[in-house]
Amino acid sequence: MNAPLIRRDIIRAKIAARVEVVDLGFDTPCHIWTGPDSGNGRGGGYPRMHLDGQTVAVHLVAWTNEHGFIPGKKQLDHKCRHRRCVNHEHLELVTHKQNQKRRDQARRAP
Repeated sequence: MNAPLIRRDIIRAKIAARVEVVDLGFDTPCHIWTGPDSGNGRGGGYPRMHLDGQTVAVHLVAWTNEHGFIPGKKQLDHKCRHRRCVNHEHLELVTHKQNQKRRDQARRAP
């Protein structure tokens, strides 16, 4: 008899169905979201999905599904520098100040 799918597996499958695995030069391949995103405005370009009747950021769902909740005063930084990447291994908990510093360093890099 097959074991029932647990919520964590259902969420993984829902994310994987809209992901393309691509080598973009980081240590491991990025999981690029092919579904909808947050648009072109300020803070735009982040992947979005529907989950339990709400629109949510896919990278946040991927992280919390694998690692648990994000503590207050922390946010996720894309170490690979690709907003559409939802590979939880490419995400790291940092402070807002750390995230801004890394963003600025990446913009200055050739």
